[in-house]
Amino acid sequence: MTFRLFALTLFAMLAFAGNSLLCRLALKQTTIDPTTFVAIRIVSGALMLWLVLALRRQSERLEGTWAGALALFAYAVAFSYAYTHIPAGTGALLLFGAIQISMILYGLTIGERLSPLQGVGIALAITGLVALMLPTVGAPPVFYGFLMIVSGVAWSIYSLLGRGANNPVAATAGNFIRAAPIALALLLGQFVASHVQADAAGAAYAVASGAVTSGLGYILWYAALKQLNVTRAATVQLSVPVLAAFGGTLFLDEPLTAVLVAASALVLAGVALVILNKRQV
Repeated sequence: MTFRLFALTLFAMLAFAGNSLLCRLALKQTTIDPTTFVAIRIVSGALMLWLVLALRRQSERLEGTWAGALALFAYAVAFSYAYTHIPAGTGALLLFGAIQISMILYGLTIGERLSPLQGVGIALAITGLVALMLPTVGAPPVFYGFLMIVSGVAWSIYSLLGRGANNPVAATAGNFIRAAPIALALLLGQFVASHVQADAAGAAYAVASGAVTSGLGYILWYAALKQLNVTRAATVQLSVPVLAAFGGTLFLDEPLTAVLVAASALVLAGVALVILNKRQV
């Protein structure tokens, strides 16, 4: 892995972890409802990405696809609704388990193969993730557990579609801009039903999530995906719960425990075995 690819992947994972923290703050500690949060998040991302293209004088060069936009929208909506009814640990296991399984299965269908060391690495990373989340794991309501799995599969589809993007900025912008009217239509339906709830803090978190950790973060991810095979792309994302957990310690005054440190070491060691293995899977 080159330094550029390492940096792209690292900053993309940091953005995803930041996104998790912002979602946690908004949906758990403010009055904003999931639909309003998703609409503000996607529209903010679309505006930020359009601005980036305009500054680069490429605003007429939108790429992306409707399939990518629908996968992005499905991921965001399913995640937001599930997150309000599922403990954080359970949600992370379902989400990243679905991402890992669906992406690796796809990789196997297109001919990728795991080396023995990579198999060990994936096992270590999953073991560390389970250990990290075990204290908060609880049996989720079936419907919301299913929604979190749907969210993981939708994110996998969005990631896999991104591997073919020629211009990560234009592709990400195109996906967000296509998804924005869908999100606004859902918000309008929510408004008509008088179910819209929001406050200034929740809206601010949604804007930060959309414009920075989603919009700009997804550009980095699409750029990294061009150089990652499916197995590595699936595995590196297991680092996100670890980064989010440490972010909670740094910014939300959550405790730093021995379990967190040990589980994080397992996850990161497993990820390292997968991405540093020389065999082309």
